[in-house]
Amino acid sequence: MSTQTGTDIKDIFADEVVTHARVRDVALPYGAGTLALITLDNGFDHTKPNTFGPNGLTELNEAIDAVAARDDIVAVGVTGKPFIFAVGADLKGVPLVQKREDALAIGKLGHDVFRRLGELDVPSFAYVNGAAMGGGVEIALHCSYRTISSGVPALALPETFLGLVPGWGGTYLLPNLIGAEKALKVVIDNPLAQNRMLKGKQAYDLGIADAIFEPADFLEESLAWTARVLTGALEVRRPEVDKGKAWDDAVALARWNIEGKLHGAAPSYVRALDLVAAAKDRTRDEGFAAEDEALADLIMSDELRAGLYAFDLTQKRAKRPAGAPDKSLARKVTKVGVVGAGLMAGQLALLFARRLEVPVVLTDLDQERLDKGVAYTHGEIDKLLAKGRVSADKANRLKGLISGSLTKDAFADADFVIEAVFEEMSVKQKVFAELEEYVSPECVLATNTSSLSVSEMGAHLKHPERVVGFHFFNPVAVLPLLEIVRGERTDDAALATAFAVGKQLKKSCVLVKDAPAFVVNRILLRLMAEIIQTVDEGTPIEVAERAAAPLGLPMPPFVLMGLVGPAIALHVNETLHGAFPDRFPLSEKFAKFVAAGKKGVYLPDFTIDSDAQAIFGGGTSPSTEEQVLERALDALAGEIKLMLDEGVVQAAQDIDLCMILGAGWPFHLGGITPYLDRSGVAEKVNGTRFLEPGVASTPR
Repeated sequence: MSTQTGTDIKDIFADEVVTHARVRDVALPYGAGTLALITLDNGFDHTKPNTFGPNGLTELNEAIDAVAARDDIVAVGVTGKPFIFAVGADLKGVPLVQKREDALAIGKLGHDVFRRLGELDVPSFAYVNGAAMGGGVEIALHCSYRTISSGVPALALPETFLGLVPGWGGTYLLPNLIGAEKALKVVIDNPLAQNRMLKGKQAYDLGIADAIFEPADFLEESLAWTARVLTGALEVRRPEVDKGKAWDDAVALARWNIEGKLHGAAPSYVRALDLVAAAKDRTRDEGFAAEDEALADLIMSDELRAGLYAFDLTQKRAKRPAGAPDKSLARKVTKVGVVGAGLMAGQLALLFARRLEVPVVLTDLDQERLDKGVAYTHGEIDKLLAKGRVSADKANRLKGLISGSLTKDAFADADFVIEAVFEEMSVKQKVFAELEEYVSPECVLATNTSSLSVSEMGAHLKHPERVVGFHFFNPVAVLPLLEIVRGERTDDAALATAFAVGKQLKKSCVLVKDAPAFVVNRILLRLMAEIIQTVDEGTPIEVAERAAAPLGLPMPPFVLMGLVGPAIALHVNETLHGAFPDRFPLSEKFAKFVAAGKKGVYLPDFTIDSDAQAIFGGGTSPSTEEQVLERALDALAGEIKLMLDEGVVQAAQDIDLCMILGAGWPFHLGGITPYLDRSGVAEKVNGTRFLEPGVASTPR
């Protein structure tokens, strides 16, 4: 298994956990004969997935050798250990690949092994019993037939999300099985939608599987189905794939979508789309060879290193928050209070009730507001019921957990109270002072402030040690980041409780020092402040907006400002200006824009509001897109260095994690600090990189 240069790929994956391919004979019903069943199993408990590196592929190849040599079997089947079919390639060694020929060999090896399942003298059957991703899906695609369990929680081809392509047959076999439109949903659209997964039924409906069975007797039913296929009692019919205009239209739509969202910043999506586009006219050999070349190029790319770095952050660092106190210090939370009954408070109440399944009490100043807030949560629960996401019994239980009270004595037995009131320090201090008259000394008081000082908020309390920042991002149910802010006097018990609650809420928690605007808002406002300043100076709004396109953010700065609300953005900017006036200037034009009651610079048809043009007009020193971007990146590099020097977070990785999970920073860029490293901006501004050389980029 060596390349022409003599490098053994196995050396790159020296610590690979081998996925074993065990073979046993199964006597099929209805007198259909004997099937050789290959079970993929890495020997760990069910929570550890089956993956493939060179050693695992070699073992699968040997298993196929064994069954291919037999003349006493009528078919070959492939399935996984309980709950997991296979989740694809073992990518641990990929960052160590330094030669393109080694990268090319990785692609060829996967093809050489997997394609044999479709080239046996007998039919092959994939029994997708559990999670299947990447190469796991491609193993199934190489087989003659596929069944799937209705209990499969996740099936996906997520390679483009990480910076690769489905390169072991996916971009050729899938569109030729289900058509380009459906295939592009799996290869392009779902990865673009924050790596959305398919459930078993959804995969079946797309035509990826030929039959679907319940989990309890999935393998038995699959084997019986196999027997009927082999004996001719059942004919498998698949819709004919349209390789004409429908194929081309699907590709054109996907190309427009990619360009609109990524602006050319993520080559893996375009490369995968090109492979799918060409798959309608290529032979299988040509299609697989093209995948090999694409893999070789992308494995050597910065985008893949960045994607793997980002994936590692969200899968590992997010689950073990740096600097968090010992979880044994956390207090049990049996009741939650929410101060306020507005939209944010309602979202919080619903989340706490769903995840913690404890009583949640809302409070507000008058009955009308309170009733409206409780009604909102009940209405959202009804929506979940209508979508089948909760049962009728569960919906009734959740509604019963959420109640309202006009008096704060309802919080007397609460263990955790969070305020979601107006973003004004005096208002929040008053709320906490009132709460302290009713709650126990051990009750954690949390604030959802987006920029105000947690320490100042609790400064006049009898027990300031139990005040903690608990900053969610909107929409609360969707965005996974939770900035947990430690005030100057916050103790370990309160902090540990906050982290425990955050974990129960299924959020990714990052410990943040009590600094103005914390992490995400400070960085986004620094970016926005620079861009607004260039507009003040005479740069047209549309030019300044386009300048940020290479960053690949979910939306341009002025669109984001419209979503957040200009008044809120101005308020956070004022907070930051108070702390750092030299770096966060106050724009008189922006203040005038907010005072005019404008909700954004764009009209509903996405043309620029003439009033916005007039308010921001008059500058005499316009910049080009390139100049705006350079200025913005220089500002970000300097600001992040200051944040790290101040100890706002434990390390640069936490900055990246916050931006990925809270601001939608693209996976293919790996986070903001590796982007600034790769572009050379970090060294230009700070004289040093944020990360070690080779981290999230190709070794030079």
